[in-house]
Amino acid sequence: MSYSTKISLLVKKCILPVYLSLIATTSMAQSAKTSLPIGVFDSGTGGLTVLNALLTLDFFNNKTGEQKPDGKPDFESEYFQYLADQSNMPYGNYAAENKTDLLKEHILKNIDFLLGKQYATLEKNTWVSQDKLPVKMLVVACNTATAYALPDIKFYLNQQAVNVSVIGVIDAGAKAALEWQKKNGTGVIGVFATAGTVASNGYQRTLKAFAKGMGMQEPFVVSQGGIGLAESIDRDWAYFVDTLQQTRKDYKGPSIKNAQYPIDTALLKLYNFNTTNNKILCEYDGKGSCLDMQLNDPSNYVRYHLVSLLEGMLKTNPHQQMNTLILGCTHYPFLKDSIANVLKELYNSNQNGQYRYRNVLASEVKLIDPSVETAKEAYVSLRTTRLKNTATKRAPQFFISVPNTAMKEVDLQPDGWFTYQYKYGRVAGANKEYVKVVPFDDKNISSATYTRFKEAIPVVYAAIKKALY
Repeated sequence: MSYSTKISLLVKKCILPVYLSLIATTSMAQSAKTSLPIGVFDSGTGGLTVLNALLTLDFFNNKTGEQKPDGKPDFESEYFQYLADQSNMPYGNYAAENKTDLLKEHILKNIDFLLGKQYATLEKNTWVSQDKLPVKMLVVACNTATAYALPDIKFYLNQQAVNVSVIGVIDAGAKAALEWQKKNGTGVIGVFATAGTVASNGYQRTLKAFAKGMGMQEPFVVSQGGIGLAESIDRDWAYFVDTLQQTRKDYKGPSIKNAQYPIDTALLKLYNFNTTNNKILCEYDGKGSCLDMQLNDPSNYVRYHLVSLLEGMLKTNPHQQMNTLILGCTHYPFLKDSIANVLKELYNSNQNGQYRYRNVLASEVKLIDPSVETAKEAYVSLRTTRLKNTATKRAPQFFISVPNTAMKEVDLQPDGWFTYQYKYGRVAGANKEYVKVVPFDDKNISSATYTRFKEAIPVVYAAIKKALY
């Protein structure tokens, strides 16, 4: 028998079966992975606007992957796990409290949960673990988390030897803003985001880098940190309590007496706050004059911050009008109509025959919601990594972090969530299980919040109700 014949027999009898077995094993492993859910997380419920974009996107042909709608949702074969880290929100305040290390720790714990196989339920005052599937892809549906921790997330996944792709929202928002201006004319780009996202300069850096890569002139960027807006949307006690009738000491939002975020009484006509149903709370003196004023409604936070943004532009004098505004927090699209209406109102605001803001504000402002661009990026990644689901689709799951009441040290507000002092007084590296992650229900998400979902993101709302009942 020749040498070549011996080699041929060896390959056929020994090497080929092993090789085919390895291929089959790899194929089975890949198939098992493709059937896993896509994980989406945010500091609260704002990231549901990104999930809504994922569920409704029709930008691609599902068979070919071409950028050509085919009348079918691009993620029609996929299912999702959503996590709202409600206990630890707002993320935007950690930078101001010098606790970005604690913020990163929370974010990595969210990653661990989504990659993990268990969640919790409370049964007869005892925490019980329940089974869930790990995710195959991560969408960071939070601008602050993206700004501060995206590199940390990627490094962490590499350290864990987990082959999971990660999509953030900042790149998508910056790209969409620049592409719109390239087609419709340049102008000032506004970034309306959390205080933490603004402090990170994440959007400014990304816009500068992308503009250079697109052959565009570096844009003039202005920013406004929307302290209290995302918090009021998620009904954070320190910023919004709809049952209040008078001012309070534990309020953290803009006020006449707040030196960092002051309400300027000279601008009250421009703010044009809605004062009905205790949406503005005043501390009165004996003569009925308002000594202090506190915001107590999301729409009034919008009014305060947009006036503050434009007042800042009057001081910096960019010599251009703002024609583009990035909604740099995933909570803000819930109030997209309100933001658009207030901008039009301010453009037309006339005092003594003078239009105060027309030198800095365009008559039409394009509101950039990064969620759609994020969904497009996630779809491309899904196809590139060959992770499209070919198995049976499962129902989506919705999770939320709640205080771990088994810890005696936990300090709670009257509404059952962490106090501001406890939330930001914790330190990184303490190795404590501050929260438990449980499914959405009618207690940890208010009826008013569900109503907002129904109006703004009906597809997600329907999925949540199906998951609940």
